Amino acid sequence: MTDTSHTAVLGAGVIGASWTALFLASGRSVTVFDPDPEAEAKVRAYVERAWTALEDLGLTQRGNPEAMSFHNSAAAAVEGAGFVQENVPERLPIKQATFSEIEPVLQEDAIVASSASGLTLTQMQTGWQNPARFVLGHPFNPPHLIPLVELMENARTGAGVLDAAEAFYQDVGKTTIRLNKEIPGHVANRLQAAIWREAIHLVESGVASVEDVDKAVSAGPGLRWAAFGPTTTFGLGAGQAGLAGFCDHFTGMFNGWWQDMGQPTLTPDTIKLLVEGLDESLQGANVNDMAAIRDARIVAMQKALNEA
Repeated sequence: MTDTSHTAVLGAGVIGASWTALFLASGRSVTVFDPDPEAEAKVRAYVERAWTALEDLGLTQRGNPEAMSFHNSAAAAVEGAGFVQENVPERLPIKQATFSEIEPVLQEDAIVASSASGLTLTQMQTGWQNPARFVLGHPFNPPHLIPLVELMENARTGAGVLDAAEAFYQDVGKTTIRLNKEIPGHVANRLQAAIWREAIHLVESGVASVEDVDKAVSAGPGLRWAAFGPTTTFGLGAGQAGLAGFCDHFTGMFNGWWQDMGQPTLTPDTIKLLVEGLDESLQGANVNDMAAIRDARIVAMQKALNEA
């Protein structure tokens, strides 16, 4: 059984820094690599900011925020690590070069998981001589607050590796799902892309402002989806008749809505419309302040859901 008490994080941008905070909170030590000369200062500051939220969620009982070190190469960072979370830029040549560098020095039973949101497992396996210990472990931003991790293996993955990765993620407080089939964007990104597509269509069509479309989600179905996903939610929508009764009642309506939905693309004019609409909605609010509000709300919702 792989000892995951020591971990490594490759790539220390927002995602990598967030993973670092979560792994530290779980009582693990973390070695970090990022070529940015300011990476150490940035990660330490991020962990300090994140620690309060992690404490509020009850995730720091085993944790030590100082149990991290920084290295000048990916190979040096992964030596002795039982679990490696890779978060380097989402460009295949960079991923391939990173995997080629670390493979010779990985301990035999180490697990390497990629946070990639766009690249597929098959594409990334080309950077390995033997990808048996390599899996997809895609989080949602920020990983220390959003529980979801999307997992995937394929025929080249070793027996039991995905099970071990899933056990690791669950031990650090994550909620996992498994992809049974490779598809660009995985599951959750495709779902949010579909919602955003119709949000853009509603704004472009003059139905509602950016601000009001956002409110329609956050104050409406978003609250229900935080409790249960869309199919379970609709299964409750017809009482004892269940999902079959809901579909019997609303099939014609939903089919009509789907046929009427737009197919916008992110043209320069569309982007300009969205940027102006968001600026109007935020009324000059600082991005860092908005991120802090987001994180505080996520923590509050997570605590409420856990208590329920």
